[in-house]
Amino acid sequence: MRKILTYDISEIVPYINWIYFFHAWGLSGKPREEKERVQADALAMLQTWEGRYHTRALFALLAANSDGDDLLLDDVRIPMLRQQHPTEPGSPNLCLADFVRPLSQGVEDTAGVFCTTVDGLIVEAYKHDEYNRMLAQVLCDRLAEGTAERMHEEVRRHYWGYAPDEKLTMKETHNEAYQGIRPAVGYPSLPDTSVNFILNDLLGMKDVGIRLTESGMMVPHASVSGFMFSHPLSRYFDLGKIGEDQLRDYACRRGIPVEVMRRFLQSSLLKR
Repeated sequence: MRKILTYDISEIVPYINWIYFFHAWGLSGKPREEKERVQADALAMLQTWEGRYHTRALFALLAANSDGDDLLLDDVRIPMLRQQHPTEPGSPNLCLADFVRPLSQGVEDTAGVFCTTVDGLIVEAYKHDEYNRMLAQVLCDRLAEGTAERMHEEVRRHYWGYAPDEKLTMKETHNEAYQGIRPAVGYPSLPDTSVNFILNDLLGMKDVGIRLTESGMMVPHASVSGFMFSHPLSRYFDLGKIGEDQLRDYACRRGIPVEVMRRFLQSSLLKR
C-alpha cells in the first residue's frame, strides 16, 4: 500500500507539541507569560495559513523481514546500525531490524516508510520580516512533525490497522503511549541521512514536493522521513558512538566507500 494524505493546517494544529516549539524558540524555562505571548502570535499566524497552505504525508506499507542487522523491505535491503551500549544493564543492544520477523522464520512481516512535509512557500512569504520568518520556520518544523504524528495515528488505527481500538489523549500520543514506533532519519537510532536516498527510491518523495540534497537532507527543510514498526516491544533508543569496526561493516553492507560513509556518520563516530 502506498498513499498520499493532504491535511488542512487546522487538522494538524492539535498535534503540535508545544514543548518542542518553546525549546526551538529558546523559551524553555522562561516565564509562562512570555511563552503565552509567542504562542498567541503563532496561533494567529496559523489561522492566516488555513486554506492557503497544506501539509502532506506519503507512506508505504511493505513486506518486511530482517536478515541479521539488515532490514528487507520488498526486494530492497536496508542495512541498519546496532546500539553500542544497552539502554539498561542486561538489556540487548538494539537494532531497528530487530523489530520485524527474521527471514529465517519463513513468515512475512510488515513495516512502513514515510515522509511528511509542509509547503515550502510559507517561510518565503516572510523573508523581509525576521521575527515572523523565524516564527514561521519553527511552526513549519512543528507542523511537519505534527503531520507525521497524525499520519502515524491513521496508519495504526486504519490503514495498517494493527491498533483499531486505540484511544489516546493528545498528551498520551505525545508521550508515545501507542504501540509501535516511528523512528525518523537524523534521530538517535537513524543518524545516517543517506538513508533518505533509499527511502526516496521506495516512496517517490517528489510526489509530495520533497527533493534531496547531495547529503541526503530534505528540501523543504520542514520535512520528516523514517520508518514505522508495529512490534509491541519496539522502542526508541540512542545508537551511541560507533567504532571503526561497525563503520566498516556498515559501509560494506551499504556498498559505499568507508570514507564517504564516514562523512555521513561523522557525528556518531568515536573520535580516532
